[in-house]
Amino acid sequence: MAIREVLKMGDPRLLEVAAPVSTFGSAELSALLTDLWDTMRALDGAGLAAPQIGVGLRVVVFEVEHNPRYPEAESVPPTVLINPVLTPIGTLQEEGWEGCLSVPGMRGLVPRYLNLRYTGFDAHGRPIDRSVTGFHARVVQHETDHLDGILYPRRIRDLTRFGFSDALFPGGA
Repeated sequence: MAIREVLKMGDPRLLEVAAPVSTFGSAELSALLTDLWDTMRALDGAGLAAPQIGVGLRVVVFEVEHNPRYPEAESVPPTVLINPVLTPIGTLQEEGWEGCLSVPGMRGLVPRYLNLRYTGFDAHGRPIDRSVTGFHARVVQHETDHLDGILYPRRIRDLTRFGFSDALFPGGA
């Protein structure tokens, strides 16, 4: 169990494309997943990608259950997603406020597909195939972007809708 340092925007490692995982069920993968869960939960994150803690592998974890950073968000089940592939279901997109543990204290209005199918594998190499909508779809897209070296500010269409949380939402809204 270890809470790892989260890399911050500006660190060149966050811009790299992560490598696929080829070995499942290993002690190394198990240790990585423990560190991802521990770090994400300690920082009240909705998700965390391996590149955010300096590990260049296509591994993300996410869950939302009464998260103080996302008080209005619906629940998202705890998920380990390895080597994900995302397929939008339709073309409908929705803008929503996002934050990121690698861009602390800031928020931006980001367009994301509203409906999405994702496939990949769990920690033991068992296939995952889910169709999701809303906040669940947003979280998966956000975390998977990290695997391709993309931070959410690059997706913002109107930079007047990007700034420090306390300035955008005075009083903590």
